[in-house]
Amino acid sequence: MPLPSGELDRREREILRALVQDYIQTGEPVASQPLLARHELDCSPATIRSVMADLEALGFLEKPHASSGRVPTAKGYRLYVDALLKVRPPSVADRDRIERFAHASADVSALLEGTADLLHSLSHHAGVVTTPPPKIDPLRHLEFVRLRENRVLAVFVSEAGIVTNKLVQLEFPMEPSELERAASYLTGKLARAGEGELDLAALRDGILADMRADQSALQDLLQKALVLAEQTFSAAPTRGDVLVDGQDSFLDAPEFADVQKARALLRAFAEKDRILRVLDRVLSAQEVQIFIGAESEFAAMADVSMVAAPYGLGGHVLGTLAVVGPTRMNYARVIPLVDLTARQLSRALAALVEGG
Repeated sequence: MPLPSGELDRREREILRALVQDYIQTGEPVASQPLLARHELDCSPATIRSVMADLEALGFLEKPHASSGRVPTAKGYRLYVDALLKVRPPSVADRDRIERFAHASADVSALLEGTADLLHSLSHHAGVVTTPPPKIDPLRHLEFVRLRENRVLAVFVSEAGIVTNKLVQLEFPMEPSELERAASYLTGKLARAGEGELDLAALRDGILADMRADQSALQDLLQKALVLAEQTFSAAPTRGDVLVDGQDSFLDAPEFADVQKARALLRAFAEKDRILRVLDRVLSAQEVQIFIGAESEFAAMADVSMVAAPYGLGGHVLGTLAVVGPTRMNYARVIPLVDLTARQLSRALAALVEGG
């Protein structure tokens, strides 16, 4: 019989571990006879059936159908991940691939975008990376590129070196020399205003107020520069972005064979604010965080799990990376992959910033 307070004895833990491992591998409900055949469990099929019934009564297992074997519940996965899982370091091949990628990235933006693709490629689940919000990684440099028909490309560069481009439409032309002077002026204002660690809205308002008061700074260019600055700051990123690769991998999982269920999940990926709300919870963490089923509040379904870790620069957390997959994901492999990728990303960021 189960121990008081839902605690499990050694045999119950071994059977739960074996059952979760089999279900992760096969995706099929697990019965007592196959479980005994695949694992060295020192007990009879009858004992296994009895233990599985106890585990079901405690909420760690459930039966999808009356005559089927059993599958883990979110509670069962949680106990497995927290207490029963044996995590090993990534394979030599995976480690080498992560390290080669981190060392080969030419700039910060390419590094972050490539990390989402790398996580997808390694895990065969969706890879997600959040870029730092301006509050954590403030803007430090502006450049303008003249395009056709009075359009200007505003190039924002953050303190960490993340580059964001936004299109600005003007009602008047500006020469390249005017854009260069305006960019130099605004970058200087950014540097001085940024010393006070203001948020973007306060920074924008302060710079625009200074420009209106500083009649001699840009002479006849002042009015053009004011309009350019107002439109530029209106287009500036106000929060971090979400980079996702491989969300279509869910369509290959039998749990998402139902079309409506698959569509609901893909809509959840499209709602980037929802992903940010989940992963923002990882920003204060110092290690890998695992959200199983409804714990993440990412999707209105219980069959999705998220393994996430923060990355940073100089001891400051900048953002989060994650693998999002079915609750049936191979946690023993995914957890160390996410952990190593986060650490290598942080090292690569430091190298790029120092080298830049």
